Amino acid sequence: MTNEPTSADELLDAVGPAFSKLRRTSLLEVENPISAKDLSRTLVLNFVEELTKDPDREITVGSVAEFLAVDPSVASRMVSDNIKAGYLIRAASQQDGRRTVLRLSPQGAELMARFRRHQRSAFEYITADWPEHDRLEFARLMLRYVDSLAALSNRGPSAEPSRSP
Repeated sequence: MTNEPTSADELLDAVGPAFSKLRRTSLLEVENPISAKDLSRTLVLNFVEELTKDPDREITVGSVAEFLAVDPSVASRMVSDNIKAGYLIRAASQQDGRRTVLRLSPQGAELMARFRRHQRSAFEYITADWPEHDRLEFARLMLRYVDSLAALSNRGPSAEPSRSP
């Protein structure tokens, strides 16, 4: 960083802009690059992949809209695009026969596996000149951050994080 923050406030203020730059770095030309279109598709595919690990959880277009905080018509277009690309399939709900649920197709599972390899390659490329300890500590803290974010999401919008004295 050229103008590295010098105070705690400056450092914390720099976090937001840094997050906005992260997604753009995902298109780095590393091994197995992901097209911009498929990168966009992975937003939906990742959600479906993660939540269908719970066998009792069924993913619908409505749940995609809620997760991505978009209008249901936008979510419907995103899902339809993934279906046309062969990455998602519609299936009958096992809980309610009137409802349609979403599942990854084998091609969708392969795209997500390739995307995961790409993400790791990008991380390793970006942090190649970091000491190994720093790389692993950053990865550990990033996972902790994401787990904390998920815990907040599970508590609902009005929940505040617990504060230790």
